Amino acid sequence: MKAAKAHAFTLTELLVVLVIIGILVLLSMPVLMPLISRTRSVEAKQALKHLHTLEKTYFYEHSRYSDNIIAVGFEQERLITDGEGGKANYLVEVIDANPTSFRARATAVVDFDGDGQFNVWEIDQQGALQEITPD
Repeated sequence: MKAAKAHAFTLTELLVVLVIIGILVLLSMPVLMPLISRTRSVEAKQALKHLHTLEKTYFYEHSRYSDNIIAVGFEQERLITDGEGGKANYLVEVIDANPTSFRARATAVVDFDGDGQFNVWEIDQQGALQEITPD
C-alpha cells in the first residue's frame, strides 16, 4: 500500500513569496508614513482637548487659568522615551497662563518620519487647536 502524497509548497516557493511581500512593504512605506504621523497626532489632540476641559473647570472654580498642569488635574502618561511601560508619544505642558487666557502645547518626543522635526500642537482658552510644527 502506497502512502498518499501530500501537496505542499516548497521552501523556495515560500521564500520567493516572502521576498515579494517584503519588497511591496518597502515600496509602500513612503506612502504610509504621513498617514502614520497623522494618526499619532490624534493622541496630541485628545490630550490637549482634555487639558482644555480641565482648565475651563479650573477657571470656573477659581476665576483664572492655571499654569500648573497638576493643579488642574491633568496626569501626563509615561512617555515612550521613559523606558518600560511608557505609552505616550507627546509631552503635554501649559506654556502660558494668566487670569483671562492660557496656551498649552503637546510636543512629540519621537520623530515619527525621521526628518528631524518633532510634531507640535497647541490649544488656547477658546479650544482652538493648531498644528505648530508638522511632522
